[in-house]
Amino acid sequence: MSPQEPPARAHHRVWPRRLPYAIRTPRTSLWDNLVVSARRYPDKPALVFFDLSTSYAELLAQAERLAAHLRAQGVRDGDRVLLFMQNCPQWVVACYAVLRANAVVVPVNPMNKADELGHYITDPDARVALCAADLAGELLKADAGLPEAQRLRHLVVTHYADAIGPAAEVPPAWQAWLGARHERPALAGGSVATWAEALSSTAPLPEHNRGPDDLAVLPYTSGTTGLPKGCMHPHRTLMHNAVAGALWGNSTAEAVSLLVVPLFHITGMVSGMHTAIYGGATIVLMPRWDRELAGRLISRWRVTHWTNIPTMVIDLLASPSFERYDLSSLVYIGGGGAAMPQAVAQRLLELFGLRYAEGYGLTETAAPSHSNPPDDPKQQCLGIPFMSCDARVVDPDTLRELPVGEAGEIVIHGPMVFDGYWKRPEATAAAFIEIEGKRFFRSGDLGRIDEDGYFFLTDRLKRMINASGFKVWPAEVEALMFKHPAIAEACVIATRDAYRGESVKAVVVLRADARGKTSEADILAWCREHMAAYKCPREVAFADALPKSGSGKVMWRWLQERELERTEPARAQ
Repeated sequence: MSPQEPPARAHHRVWPRRLPYAIRTPRTSLWDNLVVSARRYPDKPALVFFDLSTSYAELLAQAERLAAHLRAQGVRDGDRVLLFMQNCPQWVVACYAVLRANAVVVPVNPMNKADELGHYITDPDARVALCAADLAGELLKADAGLPEAQRLRHLVVTHYADAIGPAAEVPPAWQAWLGARHERPALAGGSVATWAEALSSTAPLPEHNRGPDDLAVLPYTSGTTGLPKGCMHPHRTLMHNAVAGALWGNSTAEAVSLLVVPLFHITGMVSGMHTAIYGGATIVLMPRWDRELAGRLISRWRVTHWTNIPTMVIDLLASPSFERYDLSSLVYIGGGGAAMPQAVAQRLLELFGLRYAEGYGLTETAAPSHSNPPDDPKQQCLGIPFMSCDARVVDPDTLRELPVGEAGEIVIHGPMVFDGYWKRPEATAAAFIEIEGKRFFRSGDLGRIDEDGYFFLTDRLKRMINASGFKVWPAEVEALMFKHPAIAEACVIATRDAYRGESVKAVVVLRADARGKTSEADILAWCREHMAAYKCPREVAFADALPKSGSGKVMWRWLQERELERTEPARAQ
C-alpha cells in the first residue's frame, strides 16, 4: 500500500471486479419491490413453508387485503404496528401489509415475555398488533398491565398450522407447537380478528404514498443502559442493503434462499426477506433452527443461497444424517454474529468448494456494513466495507483516524445507516460524529484494519454479550433480575461457551431473608419465565457482596476479567 493510500480505501484492491464500489438504489418504497416482482413472476413461488408454496401473486394479494383491514381498523399513515411471531409466511405477508398501509413495522422478538413486551407497545405508541396465536397470551398480559390510554386497540392473530400442508414433514418436537389451535383471545377494550377474517376484508385501500425518506421499520436494539431503543430506518436504508445484498451474493430471480435467521432481526428481514423479494427469488422459510429439517430443505428445494449464524453450519455438519443430504446446489454461504471456526470453514471448502463469507453489521446499519468478498474471504474476519460504505477505525477519545494494524473504534458512514433513535435525541447525538464533513455512526466495537483493507474485531467498547449471534445487554438482564423478590443485587457478565461462543452468567447477592432458601435452580427457573430464552443466565454464582468503585458503581469489568481468567485454563485444554 502506498503511503498516500488511506487504510479505508485499501480494500478497493480486493473488490469484486464485477461490482461497482457504490450503487444508486430505486427511489421507491419497499412495497414497490413486491409489486414489481409479482408483476414479473406472478406464478413463481415467493415463499415455501414445509410443503406449501405461496406465489408472488398470492403474496401480493394477501398483503393488500391485510393492509385494507389495517386501514379499516384505524391504522393511518406513519402509525407503528407490532409484528410478533416466529418465521412463517404470515410474517412476510404482515410486514408488506403494514408497508402497503403506509405504516411502520415494529418487529418484536417472539422469545420476549410479558415483562419485556410492555415497552414495545408504549414506546412506539403502537395501537395495533399482528401476532401468532401461541404468543398472544404474553402480549395481552403485557397489555393488561399498561394504563388504559396506552393499550392496544386491535389484534390480528394467526396460526402457524394455517400455512402448513397436511403431509408436511414437521420435526416431532414441533408438531404440538405448530399444529396447536388456540381460542380467540380477548383484548380488553379492543377488538380481535382472525387471520382469515382480516384477509377477507373488502375495505378500500388508500393510495400508497410512502417514499424513500419515510419511516419504514422501527427495530429495537438494547444498549449499555436503559430500555431498548427504536432504530429509525426509512425505506431508503433498507432498500440499499436489499439491492446491494442481491448484487454481492450473485442472486438472481432463479435463486432459492434458506431463511432461518429470525425475521424480526435486521439480518433476516433485510438480507433474507427484502433482498429475495427485490430480486424475485424464492424463500424457503424455517420457523426456527433444526439441523435435520435444514438438511432436507436444502436438498429438496435445491437451495442456492444461505445466510446463517456459524453455529448452524457447525450443527448441520455434525448431524449423523449429514451424508444423506445434498448440499451441492449451494453457491453462496455466509453470515455473521459469531466467528466461523477455521476447521469448519475448511471442511466446507473441501466438501463443496464453498468459501464461507463472514460479515458484520448492526441494527443501526440495516444489517451489513461490512462483508467478505465471496470470491476472496478471509477467515475470522469482518470483511471489507460494504457497497457504498465508508468505514474507518478511529481513536475512541480523540476520534483521529488510526493507521493499519492499530485497534480503535469502528465508525460507519453510508446510505444503510439509520436516521437515529426513536424519541432519543440525546442518544442519537451521542451515536454520531463528523469526519471530513460526513456523519459517521459510532459502532461501539473495537477493531483494526489489515494492509489489504479487511476489518477485524478486537474488542467491544460497549458492554455486550454475544451468544450465538444474539446480542445480550447485561443492563437489561439485570433490570429484569432485580424484580426477583430474593435478589438484592445482580451483575451480569459473559462466560465462555464452546458452542455459543459466549453465554450469560449472573453474579447475585441475595437478600438476607432469602439466603439459604433460594438456589441457583430457583433463579434460573424464574429467569426462564420472565425473559427471552437467549437472555437467560446459564449460570448463577452467589456472592456476599459485589465489588464496587469508590463512587459506588459495580465493578462489572473486574468481575468479567476474573471470569475470563477462571475459564481460560478450561479453554486451553
